[in-house]
Amino acid sequence: MQEDRLSELLCRVAAGSLEVRAAAQEILSSTYLDIGVAKLDVHREVRSGVEEAVYAEGKTAEEVLLIADRLLSEKGRLLVTRLDAEVATELRARHPTAIYHERARVLHCGEPQAPSHRVSLLTAGTSDLAVGEEAAVCAEWMGAEVDRHHDVGVAGLHRLLSRVEAVRAADVAIVAAGMDGALPSVVAGLVKCPVIALPTSVGYGASFRGLAALLTMLNSCAPGVAVVNIDSGFGAAVLANRICALQRER
Repeated sequence: MQEDRLSELLCRVAAGSLEVRAAAQEILSSTYLDIGVAKLDVHREVRSGVEEAVYAEGKTAEEVLLIADRLLSEKGRLLVTRLDAEVATELRARHPTAIYHERARVLHCGEPQAPSHRVSLLTAGTSDLAVGEEAAVCAEWMGAEVDRHHDVGVAGLHRLLSRVEAVRAADVAIVAAGMDGALPSVVAGLVKCPVIALPTSVGYGASFRGLAALLTMLNSCAPGVAVVNIDSGFGAAVLANRICALQRER
C-alpha cells in the first residue's frame, strides 16, 4: 500500500468518517511489499488462513533467493514449491535450518504450524509419489499429521482395503492418481471424511498428461469428491487445511 493512501485512511479514521475495522480490512487487502521482481503478499495468512508460498518453477535462481530472503526477514517462515535441488542447495547455504524434500521438490524454513488435524494421503502407485509428497509435505507445514498410504491403486484393490480403517480415522483424505484416475471414487465410497482428488500426469499417451485422470475424477460416481488441478499437490494441501479449519471453528 502506498504511504499516501495509508495516511489518507488514518486521517479518515481520526476524523470519524471511517470505522477502524473497515480501515484495517482495506490495509490488509492492499498491503504488499514491492521488491522489484515480486510483490510479496505478507498479510495473506490473515485474510485467507494460509500464508503465501513461493512457486519456484519459471523463476531464476536469483529471483527465488531474493524472494526467499525477504519473506524470511519479514515473516520468519518460508515455503517454496517446485524447487530444483541446485537452488535448494544455495538457499540452504544461506539459511542452514531450511529443510529440502527432494522428491516433493519442497523447501521450508521456520517452524511449521502446530498439528491440529489429521490427513490421509493415498497414492495409486509409486509413480504418483512426487505429487503425493508435495501434498503431504505442504499439509504438514500447515499443521496436519499426515498418514501416508502408498501404492494402493485399483489394480490391486486388496491393498486399499487393508488401509480403509486408518483412512476413516482422518479428517480429510487426499487421493493422488494418474492413469485412469479411478482411486478417489473408490475411496469416497468407503469413507465419511471429505475426499480431495489429486490427478497426476502419470500414464501412457491416452492419459494426456493427467487430463484423463482429471476428467475421471470430475465425473466420479461417488458424490461429493473435490478435485484440484493436475499435479497440484500444494493446492490439495491448502484445500485440506481450509476444510479442517472450518471443522475446528464449529
